[in-house]
Amino acid sequence: METYLLDWANLLLRWLHVIVAIAWIGSSFYFVFLDSSLTPPEDAQLKKDGVSGELWAVHGGGFYHPVKFAVSPPKLPEHLHWFYWESYSTWLSGFALFLISYLWSPSVYLIDPKVMDWSPAAAIAAALAFLVVFWLLYDAI
Repeated sequence: METYLLDWANLLLRWLHVIVAIAWIGSSFYFVFLDSSLTPPEDAQLKKDGVSGELWAVHGGGFYHPVKFAVSPPKLPEHLHWFYWESYSTWLSGFALFLISYLWSPSVYLIDPKVMDWSPAAAIAAALAFLVVFWLLYDAI
C-alpha cells in the first residue's frame, strides 16, 4: 500500500511542480514583455512622479495602463502585489518531489551497492549536504 501511495504522491507532486513552474515562467515572460514594450511617459505628471516607462494594453475587454518607476515611488500603495508565490511554489513542490522520490526510500534511487554500499541515513545526509554545499557555492558566485 505504501508503494501505491508513494506513486500517487509522486505523480501529483510532479504535475504540481510542472504547473507552478509554468506559472512562474509565464509571469517572468510577462515582465520581460513589459520591460521591452514600455515607452517613455507622455504625461507630465507621470514624469514628475518618477515614471520611466508606460504601456497601454487591452485584455479581456479591460484596458490596462502599467507604469514602471525607475526607483521606488514616493508612496507605495497599501495593497502591493508581489510576484513571489510562483517561484516559492516551484521550489517547495520540487523539494517535496525530491523528498518523496529520493529521500523517502533512498535504497531505490540513492544507493547502488555495486558502487558504494551506504546506509540509508548516510545517503540521505550526503544528498542533503550536496544541496546545501552547492547552494552556498551558487550563492557565493
